[in-house]
Amino acid sequence: MQFELSEEQVLLQKTAREFARKEVAPRAAELDEKHEFPADLVKKMAQMGLMGVAVPDDYGGAGMDTLAYVLAMEEISAACASTGVIMSVNNSLVCDPLLKFGNEAQKREWLVPLASGAKLGCFALSEPQAGSDAAAQKTVAKRDGDDYVINGVKNWITNGAEADVCVLLTMTAPELGYKGITAFILPMDLAGVRVGPKENKLGITASSTTQIFLEDCRVPAKLRLGEEGEGFKVAMSTLDGGRIGIAAQALGIGRAAMEAAIAYGKERETFGKPIVKHQAIEFMLADMATELDAARLLTWRAARLKDAGMRHSTESAMAKLFAAEAANRAAKNGLQIHGGYGYTKDYAAERHYRDAKITEIYEGTSEIQRIVIARSLLK
Repeated sequence: MQFELSEEQVLLQKTAREFARKEVAPRAAELDEKHEFPADLVKKMAQMGLMGVAVPDDYGGAGMDTLAYVLAMEEISAACASTGVIMSVNNSLVCDPLLKFGNEAQKREWLVPLASGAKLGCFALSEPQAGSDAAAQKTVAKRDGDDYVINGVKNWITNGAEADVCVLLTMTAPELGYKGITAFILPMDLAGVRVGPKENKLGITASSTTQIFLEDCRVPAKLRLGEEGEGFKVAMSTLDGGRIGIAAQALGIGRAAMEAAIAYGKERETFGKPIVKHQAIEFMLADMATELDAARLLTWRAARLKDAGMRHSTESAMAKLFAAEAANRAAKNGLQIHGGYGYTKDYAAERHYRDAKITEIYEGTSEIQRIVIARSLLK
């Protein structure tokens, strides 16, 4: 498999890195501390084409590919994981299913403004009692003439407080289990849609996470995404791609943790020499670098397979699983290298430590990834 980057991909990576280092990173600590949504940074990312990287330019996107998206995601996430996940959701969980499953009218009305960054999207699958078990959801859409009337509650909605539109998964035939799930395009300003307060989270605090309450919300049938009963297919396809994005986010967090540890370790001296000269620290850094490189290769492989139109469920699961766990180890050891200073907010090490954890949980926990991988082996 070829991993050589095109000139266009290298340029995007360089541009994203420069933007991330000059404009995103200097704001990251303040945004985290204030739990402040980075509206101005999101607007600038939209101007750069980063809100719809793999969407054709005919539909408002940058007209690039999944690997290009991965490259940009790593750079933005290395600077600020919150800003990275805002970008990830809009690209992976909103634009991607609209591109794959939307009809032409839906693409023109919704994908174009989302991919261009004129609108922001969110994705609603989880519920208070339905996370990994999607078929356990209780949100129901009942057909009523030219509309569906939807009632239910959705949980853990990234971008929930700011989103203009939602890719929503509901039950239209609860008795059929996962075969009764149907997807919809939900404008967030419809009557009957209410957004709950922002969750007070451990990490990615500049990104909003909310509940969405649906109370007799009438959604026109023309906003159904795909056919009735195809929602599980929409969700699984979307999450396969989304896991590539979260793997890239984890890479960014892990790399930032490693770079911060190296910089601090060169300055901090013990026993007459910089601590990076001690073998115990060298071994930690060597493990970080090796694991992050391995995670990057897994992530690039999954992206290449997606771009080739090939099945990539297992490879995406492997990439997310390994990248998330590598990022958490890098963040943990990065904080350890900082010693007591790493436990304070004076250094970024503690933020990386907090931000890394979520990559093992959302868009499929590490346990779910292992199930996906194991079942592919046992077919």
